[in-house]
Amino acid sequence: MDHDVDKLRDVATVLNEALALLKTEEHRLAEHQAGRERDHDDRAGSPGQTVIGLGEMTRGLREKLDALALYAGFAALGLEKRTEAERQRLRSEPRCVPSGTNRMARPLSESTVQALQLLRQLDTFFEGGFAARIDEALAAPRATYPPADWEAYRREVRSEMEKPGVA
Repeated sequence: MDHDVDKLRDVATVLNEALALLKTEEHRLAEHQAGRERDHDDRAGSPGQTVIGLGEMTRGLREKLDALALYAGFAALGLEKRTEAERQRLRSEPRCVPSGTNRMARPLSESTVQALQLLRQLDTFFEGGFAARIDEALAAPRATYPPADWEAYRREVRSEMEKPGVA
């Protein structure tokens, strides 16, 4: 990365395009849900959970764009200490992307699929298997969060954490 303006511009373009697609879908669903706020359904894949998942992903992409702007600004101003701190934050994948899809009804909307496919291009920019997590999200047959059985969910999480090599 190291102050490569062309690379940063490419990353920003992908993030911005994906954000626009998700925001469009979020607004479409929010309008569709207008007046039904009291009918909030906590089941995975419900309309309300789908809107929440989209909101989580749009916030994550906005935060990543902000981090990118801070990084570029600090680099341009020669503030190396601040640049290095932002670089560490910038290289982690966007919060709730693609995990926001765990809440979302299947099949995923065309806009959501397009956004995730765009974001796959950033696999080498973000640390550790970003494209693989997107592929898993795209292939998931159904929403999984929130779980119908919280106790079984907690047991599964504990079991995963106890596996060798998992911190």
